[in-house]
Amino acid sequence: MSGQPEEKLAAMLSVEGLKVAYGGINAVKGITFAVNAGEMVTLIGANGAGKTTTLKALTGLVRPTAGRVRYNGADITAMPSHRLLALGIALVPEGRGVFPRLTVEENIDIGAYCRNDKPGIDADHDYVFTLFPRLAERRRQVAGTLSGGEQQMLAIGRAIMGRPRLLLLDEPSMGLAPLMVQKIFATIREIAATGVTTLLVEQNARLALEMCDRGYVMESGEITLQDQARALLANPLVRRAYLGE
Repeated sequence: MSGQPEEKLAAMLSVEGLKVAYGGINAVKGITFAVNAGEMVTLIGANGAGKTTTLKALTGLVRPTAGRVRYNGADITAMPSHRLLALGIALVPEGRGVFPRLTVEENIDIGAYCRNDKPGIDADHDYVFTLFPRLAERRRQVAGTLSGGEQQMLAIGRAIMGRPRLLLLDEPSMGLAPLMVQKIFATIREIAATGVTTLLVEQNARLALEMCDRGYVMESGEITLQDQARALLANPLVRRAYLGE
């Protein structure tokens, strides 16, 4: 492991000794990591490593059994999801989680439910349709009839409507064709370039590490390796286990 820059900077997100258990099974085993403001950080690992459970714990969807989560220095460990959204933390969940019987536009509007600044909401609405012109074309279409890639666009667009300062993405490439994956990742880069801090959980380790500043490798509920993303791309262990080399 190399010396970690997050120890020298004030972290936007700080996770200390986080543990999560399901029915006696320890899914997350005391992990510690941080994400600094303006960074893109990825958490990579195989299926079952505990990555999605970690994001659920960070966003109030499951209750940790131990540890602390801090956001801009404030303890948010036991805070409910709706309050986290109001603080500027948004999750794009695994499987997208769109409302299939609502239209594209209605799904997007739901992302702003914590807000009451109509001019700002309207501006962000336009921004989402600028990012995803395909959604603008389908704004009155029922979300359940969209393709997987379009639903992923919609899930990201809905998260943007909360004006997040910290965006958490869970497996955005899952089930998508390679061309659509490239489009989705290009948009994530564009969003990050506006100053949105990003934590990306992703099985496509190469894409994630090529895009992000730093990375953590998670195995069996533990963080086993952490470094700058370029260094992880060159690490023989990572190359064998996650890059197919």
